[in-house]
Amino acid sequence: MDLFCAQPVTRRRLLQLAGVGLLGGFALSRAVAQDAFGQALLRGAGSTFVLPLVEQWLRLYRGGTSGVAFQAGNAGLDDDALGRAALDYEAIGSQAGLLRLQAKAVDFAFSELPLSAAELTRLELIQMPVVVGGVAIATHLPRFKDNLRLDGPTLAAILRGDIVRWNHASIAALNPNVALPDQTIMPIHRADGSGTTHTLTRYLATQDPEWPVAIGVDAVVRWPVGKAVRGSGAMAQTLASTPGSIGYLDAVQAQAAGLGIVQLKNGTGHFVKPDPGSIEAAIQAVPWQAGQDAQPQFINAPGAASYPVVATVLAVLNRRAISRQDRRARAFLAWALTNGQHSARDLGYVPLPASLAQQVRELLVTSVQSPRSP
Repeated sequence: MDLFCAQPVTRRRLLQLAGVGLLGGFALSRAVAQDAFGQALLRGAGSTFVLPLVEQWLRLYRGGTSGVAFQAGNAGLDDDALGRAALDYEAIGSQAGLLRLQAKAVDFAFSELPLSAAELTRLELIQMPVVVGGVAIATHLPRFKDNLRLDGPTLAAILRGDIVRWNHASIAALNPNVALPDQTIMPIHRADGSGTTHTLTRYLATQDPEWPVAIGVDAVVRWPVGKAVRGSGAMAQTLASTPGSIGYLDAVQAQAAGLGIVQLKNGTGHFVKPDPGSIEAAIQAVPWQAGQDAQPQFINAPGAASYPVVATVLAVLNRRAISRQDRRARAFLAWALTNGQHSARDLGYVPLPASLAQQVRELLVTSVQSPRSP
């Protein structure tokens, strides 16, 4: 059982070099609401995996009046109508969001890329979980929309290009008495630095002994076959328009796009889909606490009902909340962990267990410092 993710060298190197001119377009990109609010704008960036939920949170937060007050010079901030309206999020991928946060271009990031304790210390950041979701293996096979079965080794062979047709014997063995199409498989993968890619490749490395060397575990890997796209939205659109295709994205967007979602074999031999029940079963099987430097990824969590590829969406913030923007970012996240949790479940994500959400809210408050703090 693989619960904690090691940190890939490639992503670490990117973070180290971000401050010396390698941000490119990310450093120069402007948030959508910049012209309207200027320096009052609270900026977030990162994960496309969680975009449907963040969009819902933004709508509710901008229109709401209830907030979470902090004692460190934050009186009245949460009831500031301009402060709530002046909030924007750029869904540019987990890795790009972390780079923008390091460059001080945004105030917080959402990511499925857990940073190591050393990275967090060096970059003066903290990370904490906010919600959990399943990485769906999605297909464009209309006759097999929701009943196609795959296991990890077969999925790895498909994405490596070793299995190239849908009626291959390995797929047929997992789908007995099913007339699979004699059709070419077209893998679709992410080209940008993606937390979804990191989660999936971490899982595939546990299923294929050659995967770590041949392909790797990272936010960006060298896929040997297939078509590259940028972002979860492009993944969904390309899958929907490409017969015979297979790809990966969060289960919420896969379901919304009407894609086929594979039943994936878990460690107990059961075939499960990434629905709220199977995702919740996975997170309930793994005890963990907020504040840990190494955030667990729920890969191959035990249990007959557990989906094997579950991602933790992390909020990443400046470690010392001295500025007004830092406190506003914490106010938004504290709201998301209280008022925003029903939206997560309604959309198909899984909220944090109540005890863990409370730990995260406490961490948000205790990390606030006055401007005079060292």
